[in-house]
Amino acid sequence: MFGLRSRVRRVSYGWWVAVTGGLNMIFTSGPTFQGSSAIFLAVETEFGWSRAVIGGVASFGRFGGTLFGPLEGYMTDKFGPAKMMFFGMIGGGIGFIWLSQVHGVFMYYAAFLTLSLGFSMGGFVPSIVAVNHWLPKRRATGIAIVVGGSSLAGLVVPALAWGIDAHGWRTTVFWIGVISISVSPFFYWALSRRGSGSASELARDHQASKSKKDEKSEAADGEYDFTARQALRTRAFWIISGTHSLVNFSTSAVSAHLLLHLNDVGIDPITAATIIPVLAIVAFTFQMAGGFIGDKFSKQYPISFFTAIQGFGALILAFTTGYPTALLFAVVWGIGFGGRTPILHAMRGDYFGSKAFGTILGLSSVMMGASMSAAPFLVGLQFDIQDTYRWAFVGLAVLAWCASILILFVTRPVHPSLRNKETAQVGAAEA
Repeated sequence: MFGLRSRVRRVSYGWWVAVTGGLNMIFTSGPTFQGSSAIFLAVETEFGWSRAVIGGVASFGRFGGTLFGPLEGYMTDKFGPAKMMFFGMIGGGIGFIWLSQVHGVFMYYAAFLTLSLGFSMGGFVPSIVAVNHWLPKRRATGIAIVVGGSSLAGLVVPALAWGIDAHGWRTTVFWIGVISISVSPFFYWALSRRGSGSASELARDHQASKSKKDEKSEAADGEYDFTARQALRTRAFWIISGTHSLVNFSTSAVSAHLLLHLNDVGIDPITAATIIPVLAIVAFTFQMAGGFIGDKFSKQYPISFFTAIQGFGALILAFTTGYPTALLFAVVWGIGFGGRTPILHAMRGDYFGSKAFGTILGLSSVMMGASMSAAPFLVGLQFDIQDTYRWAFVGLAVLAWCASILILFVTRPVHPSLRNKETAQVGAAEA
């Protein structure tokens, strides 16, 4: 009875962690991912800078996240998700307050780098690490709840656009920073109810859980944990990271340039902002569906399918000329982006385990971040040269389709301990 109660409490806390991660993503990805193009449009109106300069700030911020990605993952494994969320959200809040005071390109880039690093350190990575540990059997669904928070953040974009229109973008981003700092203690409390989640605590919990299983059931459940060095030596690590990198070209570029593009084709900013809630609702729906599919079926085929659909969404956006086709883009993009995201992240957890997941995710982010860093600047530069986003978005669609093919070549890696054991058994049999 006590063992059953303990397992129920563990699972219940796992869902609590997933919901907390989803709420965290609303705060950290809403203004920096879903709503960034609304801020960029206001900045362009005030300063008149080029699209490459305005969109390039997203590239610059993500480039900083790329450089610190492995360190963020290692720190999350070492100090725990709770502390990382707490300090990260404070750092992101300070960055937004600083952004409200900028008057030149240098300060604009410095402030955006600060808020991007803060929300990166206190947002996605600790949320995913916590879910990967507490919901090992339902990690795809748990991750779907986390990334679903990012989609639901799109529902506040019309309010963000209204705040910018009614009170100015400086006042709006200032209060985003204040709210972020104010709610940071809640997230620390939420993830520290069962310990801070530091490496030592997670390792003790992990070992206690493993001791209740025999080695055969452990192998059957895929519970062997890879170290970061072991993961880097597998083909699966590079295929998953490569797939994620290729599809993230379109994810990053669209988030930075969507409202700018819709404004160019004649849709006013307030009306264009209503596209994002539609995208958010569709993406959230298919993130939940993707989580269920990822927990029940082999992952690479649905990843390939949804990634290809995301590519078609980018293609539709390339030829969007009015509100109806913009709505069609939102639906198709939401299906593709929503469905593939939780499954792709859950695959990494399935293949490499929980013990060094943060570090492995951080190392993967070097490739992922490189594409997300380059895309906003390159797409903005292409617009400055050709005065259209069309062919850049077509290229993003092609990259997404390449990613949908690449993931089909992934196979589950064999843990070195099992490989060594099999070698020893073969040697004994030959002897």
